[in-house]
Amino acid sequence: MIPTILVTSAYIAAQILADVTSLKIITLAGFSMDAGTLIYPITFTLRDMIHKIAGRKAARVTIVAAGAFNLFMAGLFWLVSRLPYDPAAGAQPDWNSVLAPVWRIVLASITAELIAEFADTEIYHLWVTRVTRRFQWLRVLTSNAVSLPLDSLVFVWGAFGGVYPIAVVWSIFTANIILKGGVTILSLPFIYLVPEKGT
Repeated sequence: MIPTILVTSAYIAAQILADVTSLKIITLAGFSMDAGTLIYPITFTLRDMIHKIAGRKAARVTIVAAGAFNLFMAGLFWLVSRLPYDPAAGAQPDWNSVLAPVWRIVLASITAELIAEFADTEIYHLWVTRVTRRFQWLRVLTSNAVSLPLDSLVFVWGAFGGVYPIAVVWSIFTANIILKGGVTILSLPFIYLVPEKGT
């Protein structure tokens, strides 16, 4: 069985990596998408694993902690981008253009994460307490089926609405849903890697 600390660390790491990589818009299979979508979907199943092994309160604390870490990271990147380069180190022109935070994307991302992950937590909790503890894969599928589109809707319109043409924003949204849905299906078995302890 995977220990709670490892699942929690993986969740926070995936959240941070998703926020950093979401600054780049890529094309994949003909769709526009933010590159954070390549890693972010796994966070929903990891959150379900935290909920299963440590309970709803631990899941909520982890969600808030991840949001705080992401905000701290963006603030640190902003501070570093404002500090002058050391001329003795030679030219370093790319750091600011790549890692200086785009606050609209940062805030849209953190807002979407908080709303969707809390929704995922409550749906998962309702499934376990009101429906059944059996069919663990179905509790993950059910909670993700609501939280993933919610996350995509809040993020893509908050981050890119009015910035890119509407067709591009909808393309990013569609790509997010397809990729996140695929990752959900592939990650369903992960829920069986942790013991049932909390609700």
